[in-house]
Amino acid sequence: MSLVHCSLSGLGRAVGFLREANHRFAQWFNRVTPKGLYPRSLLIIVTPMVLLQSVVAFVFMERHYNTVTRRLSAAVSQDISAVVALYGALPATDDHAVLRRIAWRDLQLNVAVLPPDPLPPPGPKPFFSVLDSALSREIGQKVSRPFWIDTVGRSNLIEVRVKMDDAVLRIFAQRNTAYASNSHIFLLWMVGTSLVLLTVAILFLRNQIRPIENLADAAEAFGKGRDVENFRPRGAREVRRASVAFLEMKRRIERQIEQRTTMLAGVSHDMRTILTRFKLELAFLPDNADTAALKKDVDELQGMLEAYLAFARGDPGEQTSLTDMGALIEDLRQNAERDGATARASFMGPPLVEVKGEQLKRCIGNLVNNAVRHADTVEISGTRDARWLIVNVDDDGPGIPEAKRDEVFRPFLRLDDARNQDEGGSGLGLAIARDVARTHGGDIVLADSPLGGLRATVRIPV
Repeated sequence: MSLVHCSLSGLGRAVGFLREANHRFAQWFNRVTPKGLYPRSLLIIVTPMVLLQSVVAFVFMERHYNTVTRRLSAAVSQDISAVVALYGALPATDDHAVLRRIAWRDLQLNVAVLPPDPLPPPGPKPFFSVLDSALSREIGQKVSRPFWIDTVGRSNLIEVRVKMDDAVLRIFAQRNTAYASNSHIFLLWMVGTSLVLLTVAILFLRNQIRPIENLADAAEAFGKGRDVENFRPRGAREVRRASVAFLEMKRRIERQIEQRTTMLAGVSHDMRTILTRFKLELAFLPDNADTAALKKDVDELQGMLEAYLAFARGDPGEQTSLTDMGALIEDLRQNAERDGATARASFMGPPLVEVKGEQLKRCIGNLVNNAVRHADTVEISGTRDARWLIVNVDDDGPGIPEAKRDEVFRPFLRLDDARNQDEGGSGLGLAIARDVARTHGGDIVLADSPLGGLRATVRIPV
């Protein structure tokens, strides 16, 4: 039992190690590979082609080129061996004309008989030369005499010198008879064809990826509350289906917003008519404590109605435009000072941002008004970079408990001791602010402020 237990324990550790190694490899691979669809698709196309070409080139060089070169080198070595044997068999003469004629006519070798001087010292070997190693090996096997070869000096010839007893045979052979000289043509055709096919594949792939990018851009623009112009389904069938589904969803959302706005306009008209009649009836009543209370109730009801309609309507008709956020924040600072608070404002980065200016001003304004209502000092700071517009509203008020910071965004929620306990308010200020931020594709987050109170952060993509 102990042996089985140890085996299972070792197996479990091995499985755990493999799982951890696989997880680390996946993290590394995800970190080094590109994140975009187009570069990933290119990687999927290019990598197999490069691997295939590498394998084909290696097999060709290892099998075909090397084998052919060795066989050709063996044939040249046999010819050189025959010349050496023929030199020893022919009668000695001064000009060796018969040897040179036979070597050139039958073997295509240029032979010269030199004085019996020492062979030249070995020259530098080329870094990569199958011919040099193969020819040296073959001559060494077939000619049992000292020899010297040069495969580098003259581009189209190979020089071989063989030390004889009374002379040195200098033999020139054509380089193309000793190795496969046309291998570069195969490699050139292979690489050239691959580049042409890869270029065509990249162009076609780009045309297939562009509709997906257009769909992503359209969805992102619609999520930020911007118009989606000149977008229509293109590309492959699946991409067209996704584009049609997006357009249909966009139309349904716009139709729903339009129907809700029309319905609320009718409700607003009817309720305002009743409130107006209440005010007229109260105007004919004598002024006393009862009528004053009724007038206050009617005014509060009208304010709540206006706030509710504004929240439910969301001002869908406003279009995005370039808005100077520095000027907008400065305007809100002046409003806060007019309400009696000590206010500071700052903005960093390019001030022009494409947003729904009036809605965003209302969003940040609600946060500033909420801070002014419960604090003495308010600080509005904004930053803008290549991706985000961030506006912080800090104050030195009592703040909101961390556990209740998400609840205060619910419509009509009024906490007993919280900051949105409006005197005469409707409890919709933060709800309207978050609704505007999310209409722009962003959000609002509440946190502790460096001033000691609450920080409201508006974060919107640009």
